[in-house]
Amino acid sequence: MLEDHRKKSPKKIVCKVITVSDTRTDETDKSGKKIKELLTQQGHECEFYEIVPDERLLIKRAVKNGLHDPNIDAVIVNGGTGISKRDVTIEVIQSLLEKELVGFGEIFRFLSYKEDIGSAAILSRATAGTSLETVVFAIPGSTGAVKLAMERLILPEIGHIVMELRK
Repeated sequence: MLEDHRKKSPKKIVCKVITVSDTRTDETDKSGKKIKELLTQQGHECEFYEIVPDERLLIKRAVKNGLHDPNIDAVIVNGGTGISKRDVTIEVIQSLLEKELVGFGEIFRFLSYKEDIGSAAILSRATAGTSLETVVFAIPGSTGAVKLAMERLILPEIGHIVMELRK
């Protein structure tokens, strides 16, 4: 049954990638580049990419622009998902979601614990959900976390999720 869904899923998803960071630039944003690279390798399109500082208003504006663009199927945000005072990405994302995909964060933390960073996985607040018929993923900004989230969770399911949102 799941394979049937995947076969019927769109093969090309149009994405917006947002890196949340006070310090990264186009030249130093390895995580944003990795997301774009992995998307295009799978035949998806990165329509927009931007870096925004850890500021609620700027993060919210960047995400909302993606949600309100009818051509964007998915918004992938990396960075600002930890527990420091400047980490506000999750609060912003949660305020915009209509439905939360709680399994995403749960499985991401489990995989991070098991395959990547051990008990430090409890500091991750990665989340995903939907809003305005668009899927939103918020993942940590480390390249290891990006690779794990993209390869194990996002890329295998993004087409299926978009198909469900289009019903």
